Amino acid sequence: MAGAAIILAAGLGTRMKSALPKAMHPVAGRPMLQHLLAAVEPVFEHVVVVIGPDMPMLEATAAPHATVVQNDRLGTGHAARMAAPLLAGFEGDVAVLYADNPLITEATIRRLRARRAAAGLVLLAMRPAEPGKYGRVVTNGAGEVERVVEWADATEAERAIGLCNAGVVCAPGPDLFRWLAVLKAENSKGEYYLTDIVALARAEGRRVLAEEAPEAELRGINSRAELAAAEAEVQAAMRARALAGGATMIAPETVFFSWDTVIGQDVMIQPNVFFGPGVVIEDGVDIRGFTHLEHCLVRRGAQVGPFARLRPGADVGEQAHVGNFVELKATSLGRGAKANHLSYLGDAEIGAGANIGAGTITCNYDGIHKHRTVIGAGAFIGSDTALVAPVTVGARALVGAGSVITQDVPDDALALARGRQTNKPGRGFKGKKG
Repeated sequence: MAGAAIILAAGLGTRMKSALPKAMHPVAGRPMLQHLLAAVEPVFEHVVVVIGPDMPMLEATAAPHATVVQNDRLGTGHAARMAAPLLAGFEGDVAVLYADNPLITEATIRRLRARRAAAGLVLLAMRPAEPGKYGRVVTNGAGEVERVVEWADATEAERAIGLCNAGVVCAPGPDLFRWLAVLKAENSKGEYYLTDIVALARAEGRRVLAEEAPEAELRGINSRAELAAAEAEVQAAMRARALAGGATMIAPETVFFSWDTVIGQDVMIQPNVFFGPGVVIEDGVDIRGFTHLEHCLVRRGAQVGPFARLRPGADVGEQAHVGNFVELKATSLGRGAKANHLSYLGDAEIGAGANIGAGTITCNYDGIHKHRTVIGAGAFIGSDTALVAPVTVGARALVGAGSVITQDVPDDALALARGRQTNKPGRGFKGKKG
């Protein structure tokens, strides 16, 4: 039978001290909501995201999934209830999850749903090293959940319990929405707690079970400090995967990946490298220190850095070199081509084996539109050259240093576009006083 997931994402993130909705804060370059959606989508056929009012960015991030607005933030039970009209008549299992728990894995969600077959209600629980103010899960001798008590309402004995509630629940849709409809706000916060459905299920004689998962997956993110801790957790896991996959990192703790970074085998990554989203690194690439990459492709055997920047659309060919203080944007660098230092190459196509001298720039923007520069295979661009796009430099052409190229250069031609040097005898420093 089909299942559905309700993701609660209406939180403002007051402790974040941010105008950005809490669920939009990124972990490893991706909003928390998208992390959770990626884990939920393979397990549940339907997804409803509960958002707050005036959150168009969050609504767009949730697409193509349905969203519903919780205008009054009256607690987690109230938020889950908002999804009821969109799932009216739904007979399958429904899980309720939280966008600020972005590290829950697909495997854990599958275990949650599978365990539901043995109980009327299943919740996720953990045993954190520091239980803090998490709600406590009270079980009986048979290991069944008797109740969940929020920290604010717990006795000292209950606060001593190590099993903590992660907030995620799964139950048959008709039961879940029936329980949600009768929740009462009889607690210290005057809110409708989702966890109160445990007592309602027990009152109907339903079996309630807890599925345990690691704290690292279930930790909530409500502050910048917790966001940083989650980032550290994710980065450590991604570094471990890169190392296990055949990459070498001299100082792994200084390398930062994005959620979708692809690293091949025999890749050398020197210290202080940052991978933004959308980066693919093929086998045998050497990435030197203090390099920044995003939405780019570096092909087999290429060398990038140190202090290089690859912006969106950069495509570095096999055996090509991008050196220190070189920036590429929407530019393809052909096989074996070299741009070894101090250059900006934007909206350009560089042919195989071409050499770009130090200080070369493509003048790609006229103040209104972007224009492309094409440099043919085997061409040599002298140092301190400005290529005013749109312009084409032919294959095997030679451009003299210090040129400003405004017209196409034919194949095999020499182009010189600079002022003539004039020497004035006797006008140097000789005889001048300091």
